[in-house]
Amino acid sequence: MMLPRPLFLLLLSLLHGAAAGDICIVGSGISGSSTAFFLTNYTSGLATALSGGRLRVFERRAKVGGRLATVTIAGDQFEAGGSIIHPRNLHARCFADLLGLAVKTGGDDDWLGIWDGDRFVFQTLRPLPPGSSWLRRKLHALLNSLRLLKRYGLSLLKMDRFVQDMLQRFMLFYNGLESRPVFDTVEEMLKWSGLYDLTRRTLQEELVDAGLNSQTVSELVTVITRINYGQSTSISGLAGAVSLAGSESGLWAVKGGNWQLAAGLLKAANATLHLQEGIDSIHYAGDHYVLKSNKGHEYNCAATVVATPLDEVDITFSPPISIPPRKMQHTHTTFVRGLLNPEFFGLSSVSDIPELIGTMELPDIPFSCISVLKKYSEEDMTYKVFSRVKLDDSLLDQIFSTRKETIRINWPAYPHYEAPEVFAPIILDGKQLYYVNTFESAASAMETGAVAAENVARLVIARLPLPPRDGAGAGAGLSSAGDDDQRADL
Repeated sequence: MMLPRPLFLLLLSLLHGAAAGDICIVGSGISGSSTAFFLTNYTSGLATALSGGRLRVFERRAKVGGRLATVTIAGDQFEAGGSIIHPRNLHARCFADLLGLAVKTGGDDDWLGIWDGDRFVFQTLRPLPPGSSWLRRKLHALLNSLRLLKRYGLSLLKMDRFVQDMLQRFMLFYNGLESRPVFDTVEEMLKWSGLYDLTRRTLQEELVDAGLNSQTVSELVTVITRINYGQSTSISGLAGAVSLAGSESGLWAVKGGNWQLAAGLLKAANATLHLQEGIDSIHYAGDHYVLKSNKGHEYNCAATVVATPLDEVDITFSPPISIPPRKMQHTHTTFVRGLLNPEFFGLSSVSDIPELIGTMELPDIPFSCISVLKKYSEEDMTYKVFSRVKLDDSLLDQIFSTRKETIRINWPAYPHYEAPEVFAPIILDGKQLYYVNTFESAASAMETGAVAAENVARLVIARLPLPPRDGAGAGAGLSSAGDDDQRADL
């Protein structure tokens, strides 16, 4: 006996686990996982409000985290993507505390050398041996500050003032919900916080107006922007200010990998996770969205949040969407276990090579930076190298005297910043299709992803609409995970 067609389609939909009331998030990085968390914790009974629908998160890779990932070398795990978090990144700090994640702080006395392709034009002091006394460490820090001040002068204070002004404005995004609007566009977010003008001009222009001298910009500032964004001081001012903030003291990370933030948030949100299931197409069907995955499954969603950069993914939208073109800046991350070649740097001994090599913006320098991740012995270390293009074996054999292990990763890490920045819509179709990663055109970091995600979650709640939770805040009502083996797991 044949079933009536409407009943057959209903059963087929149930077999695929779809429901018209689902909220679907494409991408499980910090933006997608934060969106899921805020949706759950800013609403009162999300599952009930969705009338049986689910909060679904799709990840085309085999592991959550997006551009948060680790590599393993000699039994040790090292960050391969987003690696540092600023002490004033309140969402990330709150997430780590709520999830019970252990954190580690970075060393504030890195031995930095600025290389111009021929020689080190400046170096900070070598770090003290472990176990040095408090007094000796304080004296060492003071001497380092005096060394920097001697070379760069009052520009250091002016640079700090520029960064602190940006951070003070950014802190407005943590104001209470009653005093902070829900924003329909990135432009509105930035204008409300007083940060919009920084996206209209280059970092170079902003720093000249701030009174920094040319040597500070061409050396110290350039080293920082090349390390953090793989770009020069021609990037837009807000991205540049965020980059400079990443050089401050007190930076931290999650022990075992920052990807655990994403995994923990998805678990807390009780999201249904679809690993190794990318989305091929998103079709608006009149009152809901139909998402078709690379596994041939279809999912009906009341609202869809795209939480991955659309610049290099192949998702077909129907009806088509329109977003401004944006080029992604690829960072080639090369991990090497071995030993640097001192002759490449014009030195006679490995012990004379700084532990963090920053570079100036010169055409013949093949990498942005090299840092020591772990020292096993005087003849055996693990290094991380950032570059704008792939470093072939012949070049690596010049830079390193020995290589026991080499791992290469090519990240479309962040936008290529060009002032004045142009932003894609947050609401892509004027209905219930949202785009978190448009905010990356202002600045890209774990915390900016979380800030953008919170705004999108509030938009969805307001426009779907969903019942808000009274007194909801960034850490309100952390829920426990279910036992479903599809849930995100730490």
